[in-house]
Amino acid sequence: MLLHHYRFVPDESLLNLEAFRAELAGSRSPVAPFKEALSRIQTRLDERFRAGADIRDLVYGRAWCVDQLLEIAWQLHDWSDDGIALLAVGGYGRGELHPHSDIDLMVLLKGDDDTPYRESLTAFITLLWDIGLEIGHSVRSLDDCEREAESDITVITNLVETRTLVGPETLRDAMLERLSTDRLWPAKDFFEAKWQEQIARHRRFNNSEYHLEPNIKSSPGGLRDIQMIGWVAKRHFGPLRYEEVVDKGFMNDAELRILSQGQAFLWQVRYALHMLTGRAEDRLQFDHQRAIAKLFGYRDTPERLAVEQFMKRYYRHVTALAGLNDMLLQHFDEVILRGGEALTIKPLNDRFEVKGGYIQARHPHIFRETPAALLELFLLMAQHPEIDGVRASTIRLIRDHRHLIDDLFRDDLRHQGLFLELLRSGGNVPRQLQRMNRYGVLGKYLPEFGQAVGLMQHDLFHIYTVDAHTLRLLAFVQCFRRPEGREKFQVASVLVHQLPKLELLWIAGLYHDIGKGRGGNHSLLGAVDARDFCERHGLSPQDTRLVTWLVENHLLMSKVSQKRDITDPEVIRDFASQMRDEISLDYLFVLTVADINATNPSLWNSWRASLLRQLHAETKRALRRGLDNPLDRDDWISETRAEALALLSNLGAEQARIERLWHTLGDDYFLQYTASEIAWQTQGILAHQNSAPGSTLPLVLINAPTDDMAEGGVKIFIHTRSVDDLFAATAAALDELGLSIHDARIATSSNDWTLNTFIVLDQWGQVIRDRERLEEIRHHLVEELDDPDDYPRIVTRHTPRQLKHFKVATRVAIEQDPANERTMLELIAPDRPGLLARVGRIFMEQDIALSAAKIATLGERVEDVFFITLKNGRPLTDPEHQERLRQQLIEVLSV
Repeated sequence: MLLHHYRFVPDESLLNLEAFRAELAGSRSPVAPFKEALSRIQTRLDERFRAGADIRDLVYGRAWCVDQLLEIAWQLHDWSDDGIALLAVGGYGRGELHPHSDIDLMVLLKGDDDTPYRESLTAFITLLWDIGLEIGHSVRSLDDCEREAESDITVITNLVETRTLVGPETLRDAMLERLSTDRLWPAKDFFEAKWQEQIARHRRFNNSEYHLEPNIKSSPGGLRDIQMIGWVAKRHFGPLRYEEVVDKGFMNDAELRILSQGQAFLWQVRYALHMLTGRAEDRLQFDHQRAIAKLFGYRDTPERLAVEQFMKRYYRHVTALAGLNDMLLQHFDEVILRGGEALTIKPLNDRFEVKGGYIQARHPHIFRETPAALLELFLLMAQHPEIDGVRASTIRLIRDHRHLIDDLFRDDLRHQGLFLELLRSGGNVPRQLQRMNRYGVLGKYLPEFGQAVGLMQHDLFHIYTVDAHTLRLLAFVQCFRRPEGREKFQVASVLVHQLPKLELLWIAGLYHDIGKGRGGNHSLLGAVDARDFCERHGLSPQDTRLVTWLVENHLLMSKVSQKRDITDPEVIRDFASQMRDEISLDYLFVLTVADINATNPSLWNSWRASLLRQLHAETKRALRRGLDNPLDRDDWISETRAEALALLSNLGAEQARIERLWHTLGDDYFLQYTASEIAWQTQGILAHQNSAPGSTLPLVLINAPTDDMAEGGVKIFIHTRSVDDLFAATAAALDELGLSIHDARIATSSNDWTLNTFIVLDQWGQVIRDRERLEEIRHHLVEELDDPDDYPRIVTRHTPRQLKHFKVATRVAIEQDPANERTMLELIAPDRPGLLARVGRIFMEQDIALSAAKIATLGERVEDVFFITLKNGRPLTDPEHQERLRQQLIEVLSV
């Protein structure tokens, strides 16, 4: 399909045919002149690309140059008659060639016997390879074309996109006659096959345009989606010029402009990829993104990196193209292929009706006459879940009239009421907001949301644009409301049904990240926007305060659960004091769980779920007791001891032996662990003492969540003689096993025996439940930790490719935790294999004792918190010692 308002004019400044023929005639071999000509052509094209030439001139220009060279190369050989022709196929058949695109050729024969041409064909193909052309070629007779096209949709797709380069045009005409819709693949069958092909392709990319490293050809909204539109139109209408595409009613002029501009942008990106990599590359990897952003003239600003600005433009284009592809193909199916079918029509009101399960406007002027219908349509779909979607003709009307949503529209009380009614409808609100975003309505009604469309953060943690992440968050909340969400999100699925006003959560979700990309604290900026929305839409002061508070504090619960010691009563008391009440806590919990899941699928695991559940439960308990009547430290210890002792007594343990053991453990032990954990560890230690009196072999206990437990992690308890390098050794041993540490509690008894617990998951963030695997882990740890002189080496596995493209500055923050007489060290560093083992070695060298650790891997970086003391148990308060520790961590971990 031709680009909008464009005609390619052959440019002989790229290839002087007369000079080339003279050069070829004076050469002993044709190879050198051809190679030099191709090199000159590409050099000139690249120079023009860097100078900002029209990408269409370059892509079509290279194809024209190759056409001329192939024709000359063909004429160097002897073809005995007119029963053979050379055709360009596929993308080259459309006249498009990027710097390293394959040059797909087909030799078309009138008859089945290729014997007369074999010698010349072999010499011709060999020459093409010798001169450096990346060709793909086939030799087919007319009968072959018909037979293969009949059985394979890919073959006929390629064959209808052909051009005759050399030879009689009548051969191609004869082929196209045999492939005509009245003989093979009628337009309806062709369309359905290609649509299924596209559905399968989109599924491979999770049906999303938003990928960290997208494929500009095959991802949704990529070049293949544009080609899909062209294939369908061409199969039904035949070869078209742009005026005819519009005249046929397949698309309007504005849509063709979107298509053409999107194609031109993607061509620019693809050309740059080929030029920079020196190969046919369609994957927009991180290093390529940065290089292309620089090439395209983007520069870093205080608010956004150059690469983020470039990728925002990319995502906006592919989002528009994906939506256009959906609408045009649906329109083609409804109006052109199935327009004559009788469909049931059900009126909804004076403005809308449902036809064949899809809502449509009852007349084409509805949005111009009643602009409120631009919101009413989505409210009706929320109120009528049986509606499958929007008719393509109405989608087109929405797109054509969304400009009506201006300041006057947004300030109209009727329109504000409609939007609130949608949020309060009780239906699948996220689905309707997704549709509003897809059709460009949501960003018009909420301009602050529109600014976030296509906004990407260049890291491995945030894998979606801000708008896509926001709508995914809302979709997760909707998932909590459905029965299928109960198994994976047990607490959230209960709480979401107890929230008094679900619309407040929809609003908080919409605004929680809306302040990103502006510089400054996005939570505070978003809270201001959220307050403005609530006040503009007439929410009560109480509801406005709750929504604003949720947006401002949407990261709080995640940070506390992942970075603070939530077994510490002071931490719980401090967090509870920041909650407004139990209802606010419940809202925040549901928002937090949805936010984590919508940020990156790899972030949510059973251990993170258990931390949030524990924080929620302990905070609710503190709120119910009253912040003026907290459970103090001594009461907490007493209650835990009593409960653990009761559990052990039921198991037949001797109370005297229990008390002797507990006497060596110290009071802090009963703050760090639950009663059931203490009973499990105590029983294991006593049994180990009975089975091997006086043994110095490590005791390793492993406890994994049962099959019916959705939350938690594998707990590894290590009881052995305390030595300096034990944490580093344990971290290295676990790393050797391919396990990731998510939490560590390090304690030592008064007689120098460790009470170390590690929470681990496998390398994919999953709980290990296989008993043989758990026993293998236990055996490996016992063997590795039984001799202090034989600790495992620090793992030096290959660093994954993606991590290499991110430069994370190592940062170390040290502050005091006076309530627990210890020091808190927060470490932000690039994620690398063996990192925790290296940290442990540094602690040993600096005479630092570790009491607990909270481990969080966030994409390309780690954000770990370590609770440390000196070897004498005192906090690290000496500024010089702090600086030595900080500098060593930065020096070792920045490599």
